[in-house]
Amino acid sequence: QVQLVESGGGSVQAGGSLRLSCAVSGHSYRPYCAGWFRQAPGKERERVASHWTGGAIPQYADSVKGRFTVSDAKNTVFLQMNSLKPEDTAMYYCAVDSRFPCGWTPDKYNYWGQGAQVTVSS
Repeated sequence: QVQLVESGGGSVQAGGSLRLSCAVSGHSYRPYCAGWFRQAPGKERERVASHWTGGAIPQYADSVKGRFTVSDAKNTVFLQMNSLKPEDTAMYYCAVDSRFPCGWTPDKYNYWGQGAQVTVSS
């Protein structure tokens, strides 16, 4: 049973930073695709970033490019968020899947974390 446990969300002022972690357990495959998505109230879940833990170049949504960075170590994936803006406020979800290339839509991921709330105040 693959499990993803997220941590690191919180509240921060605009311009601040947060780092989300997603601990992945229960899978026997590596490398894998790790995706980050976010969903604000009343909006659809949108892509933020994705990367192949085997070393492919990460992909970022235009709205976060240059501010967010994905990485991984052992069985944990990270989303470093810098220069946060109020419009970044959302519930953030990590997701993993064994298929390559990494998908850019939620349906391409089989396993999901519980979500971490990020709130950015102006």
